Amino acid sequence: MIVFLIGFMGSGKTTIGKKLANKLKFDFIDLDAEIENDAQLSITNIFNQKGESYFRSIEQQKLVEVCAHKNLVLSCGGGTPCFNNNMELMNSTGLTLYLQLSPEALFSRLILSQEKRPLISNLNEAELLEFIKLKLKERETFYLKSNLIVNGLSINMHELTKTILTQIAQSE
Repeated sequence: MIVFLIGFMGSGKTTIGKKLANKLKFDFIDLDAEIENDAQLSITNIFNQKGESYFRSIEQQKLVEVCAHKNLVLSCGGGTPCFNNNMELMNSTGLTLYLQLSPEALFSRLILSQEKRPLISNLNEAELLEFIKLKLKERETFYLKSNLIVNGLSINMHELTKTILTQIAQSE
């Protein structure tokens, strides 16, 4: 079983993913980190040097590759579910979990790490909040296709683990 964590940038996919993998005794992979390792470039540099369409292509290739794993928690990039039928692939391969947060909650997290994120690195505060609202509205169409939706501000790891184990048992 693969548990795919999806949600907007800054929603906590990597942080929650590591904790969840530990509780489930699964491996953990951050999709963006895998892409960076393979490309020997940061996501920011891939975007800047080769463009978003190139990034989305290698992101999908890496996602397909990772789908061969078992007992894995995968932290996906914020846009991963929105391109190349990736959401359908993830839903057919494992369990998708959307970490849902409001635009304001995302803003308070992202304002602290803006320079590391290519899509928002050059935005002022007003532009950042507007960007989050617009992109979240676009992406939520995909995110809401998840098997599970969890409030990203009030995650109880014990309850989440129990819910996921129940889902895994039902799918076997």
